Amino acid sequence: MHCIGCVLCGTNPQMTFKPYPGLRPGNFYSGAGLDRCDHLRGDAAWMTRQRSGETARFVLVWRDKSLVAAEERAAQALWLGPKDLERLNGAEAEAVFLGHLQGEAIFALDFSHIETPEQVPAALGRGRFEDLRAVGPLMERHEGAILAYARGLMHWHKRHRFCGLCGGATESRNGGHVRACTNATCGTHHFPRTDPAVIMLVHAGDRCVLGRQKNWINGMHSTLAGFVEPGESLEEAVAREVFEEVGIEVNRVAYHSSQPWPFPSSIMLGFYAEAAHGPLKVNQDELGGAEWFTREELRASPENESFRLPRRDSIARRLIEDWLSEA
Repeated sequence: MHCIGCVLCGTNPQMTFKPYPGLRPGNFYSGAGLDRCDHLRGDAAWMTRQRSGETARFVLVWRDKSLVAAEERAAQALWLGPKDLERLNGAEAEAVFLGHLQGEAIFALDFSHIETPEQVPAALGRGRFEDLRAVGPLMERHEGAILAYARGLMHWHKRHRFCGLCGGATESRNGGHVRACTNATCGTHHFPRTDPAVIMLVHAGDRCVLGRQKNWINGMHSTLAGFVEPGESLEEAVAREVFEEVGIEVNRVAYHSSQPWPFPSSIMLGFYAEAAHGPLKVNQDELGGAEWFTREELRASPENESFRLPRRDSIARRLIEDWLSEA
């Protein structure tokens, strides 16, 4: 995506970046509203100016946790400025450029090199590192999306220190959106990966299928899901996963929406799948159980250890809620 204008790169400060123009509201962890400035990220001098500018803003990641200001019923991203970084002595922190937002250059910094994360909020006098999945539903959507984006990129960097082709060390380039092999005879460029996964609400009339994993908390149920395999379409992945997990065939697959899920590196592709109501043959290697549930049963969910719906920040929850609202 090309830069559409902002104060920092000097094109047209009157233009405003608008995510999802004309589209339905996104799911949690989408809608960051960033101009990612793809065509400028490879300019090292430009990138240095962005990081050193007074309007630069930084979000911190420590070993898959995000620095936030969190209370019992609300949470916010903790935006740091250059003076904050001076107090933290963050010279060893790896930086990734996320994009421009409202005239500010947004970076993520990886503080995983420190052993005790408490020293960061202690030096700042505020904030704490939290698992984003615990506080994401309490945040403004665009803030949660930015922190998820930062978390996903940092996770990728930590796992691609060496070239998968020759084994040579890699280095970060293009603002952290490429890792290049430093072996002169190789020089392969590696890019952040996203693993596609289908997630589907299988329904028949007034009933739908929900299952549960064996390691989930008591009562938790959700829609079926699985990764897309090489050489298959999304629709084929839906049909295969449903048959593998509960032993029924789907006769119609319709796309609903998608959700970035960088925990660590997935994109969830949501579908509705129609099937004939009948007995389920639950694959015990895949699921701890699965059943047909009526709309009435789901609307009356006790949300306790006997039965509860999926997390509110998940696309699974939205698939269910949108299906319930249809009747």
